[in-house]
Amino acid sequence: MAKSLQMQAEYTQEFGLCVFDVTLDCEDGAPTGGEFDHANMVVALANSAGAAPELIASGLRRRIGVRVHAVDHGAFESDVATIVGQAGAALSYVMVPKVESLDDVKRAVAAIDAARPTRVTPLPLHVLIESPMAVSQAFAIASHLRVESLSFGLMDFVSSHGGAIPAAAMGVNAAPAGDNLDQFHHPLVLRAKTEVASACHAHGKVPSHCVVTEIHDAGVLESSARRAADALGYTRMWSIHPSQIRPILRAFAPRADEVDLAADVIAAAQAQQWAPIALSGRLHDRASYRYFWQVLERAHQTGAPMPKAAQGYFSPTPLDRKH
Repeated sequence: MAKSLQMQAEYTQEFGLCVFDVTLDCEDGAPTGGEFDHANMVVALANSAGAAPELIASGLRRRIGVRVHAVDHGAFESDVATIVGQAGAALSYVMVPKVESLDDVKRAVAAIDAARPTRVTPLPLHVLIESPMAVSQAFAIASHLRVESLSFGLMDFVSSHGGAIPAAAMGVNAAPAGDNLDQFHHPLVLRAKTEVASACHAHGKVPSHCVVTEIHDAGVLESSARRAADALGYTRMWSIHPSQIRPILRAFAPRADEVDLAADVIAAAQAQQWAPIALSGRLHDRASYRYFWQVLERAHQTGAPMPKAAQGYFSPTPLDRKH
């Protein structure tokens, strides 16, 4: 966790904005019986990172969250009371795993607000969708105002099927499409991924793609990330190793020619007071302006190069919306 926070600070200084979140883990990261001590360690790390003088002096805001235990776990209430109560000011969000329903979200919100009643801005929730029941409730879960992001939990989703989905669906392989049952081809996994992404887009939330466990194969990771972004509609992705961060950023960033076109379209539209325009023989109106503005947003949020004129659209501090 300390290494992740150090890397986040380095990347934030390099790019001039926070290009990835760090989620401090109290679920899988805490030893059984040591949950309280682990939560207090997370408090110390979050508060120390939130007070980093070199970033504060530069006006740079970092994004740190914490994954607590599930709402039906015995350590949930203690996690929230300890971490949100003592480090709530340093947190950007709380991640809740194994959410099955809207009622689980409401229970988590109530606990978080009770732990930090004086916080001016309520803490957003990031929700992990990890079972068939959760997938069936994804639209209702995403509708809650405090939910900022849904993440798809691949390995728990596969294991929740009692062996009906093969282990191959937790990985990525190069078998021909007809013989392939990896995470991008198994019908049940693929359906779950698209359902989660659709629920997020229906409610203006951020869909976060699951991990790729092939840690040392950068090509597999980058192609998987590109597929998650281009084919499945995800706008961010989990990493489980430091070497995965830059390939994910590259994959989720728009291509250079897309960024250049977006900058040209927005500049021309602005000059015409947002009336319809013709550019290079193509008609553009408010619908395409919205799309190309989103391309520029993605470029900014992933630290991709932009034409100098387009850089002026964005403040030097990070946007609240995540890559």
